[in-house]
Amino acid sequence: MNLRRADTNLLYFAAVVLYTKNVIYVYAIIGALFRGLAIYQLCRKIKGESIIPDIESVSTHLNIFLFLILVNSLLSRFAVVTSPISPAPGVSSMYFAVAFMIVFTLWYGIWGGISAYLGCMIGAGILADMPLSLNVVWSLADLWQVLIPLMAFAYFRVNIRLRTKRDMGIFLLFGCLLNNFIGAMWGALMIVREGMVPWTEFFVTFEGWFVGNVITTLVIVPFCLKYITPYIQQTKSYVHNYWI
Repeated sequence: MNLRRADTNLLYFAAVVLYTKNVIYVYAIIGALFRGLAIYQLCRKIKGESIIPDIESVSTHLNIFLFLILVNSLLSRFAVVTSPISPAPGVSSMYFAVAFMIVFTLWYGIWGGISAYLGCMIGAGILADMPLSLNVVWSLADLWQVLIPLMAFAYFRVNIRLRTKRDMGIFLLFGCLLNNFIGAMWGALMIVREGMVPWTEFFVTFEGWFVGNVITTLVIVPFCLKYITPYIQQTKSYVHNYWI
């Protein structure tokens, strides 16, 4: 039994290494293509002013975007492997990846939001052998979980460093409870509707998803927003207007 477990862990580690290597290759290829396209489009729109800052901004956010896809994919996969909810594929009872996805989205706007969706699709969907037709829709759960707090923060003009009780209250409502409730409900319904999990296991799946997400969000997100955000705000990659 111990030998089988060791072999399984070794195979999983090798798969992660191979996956990471392949993602890096794709990252380099796509990055080069998008940089070329960005430069071409900016050159066409130039009106006498220097375009160097715009090119640098596009390149910076593109690099962040591709890097976040890689990070979110690995975090999602690790969370699903370490604390799975049986028999729900791709679901974790302690999905700590969602906390970092929320933080990344509040730091990097829509770049973080889309990377959360793609990271879930790869790490919790593709690597969990989920059918693509289901994965594309099911992974929207992670998108709702990060877009709801982003929209709330933008609408209410919340300081993402959570400096006031109002800021913290909006975070708790929209960035911890409502978003994770909707994400858990959506994800559980999708896998039950497709027959991946019987209806009798719906509540178990929803409860494990929602409770685990709330716990990890409460533990990780406020700390990152309060104490790490000041350093992120000093970088060129930080999105000051919430979205882009």
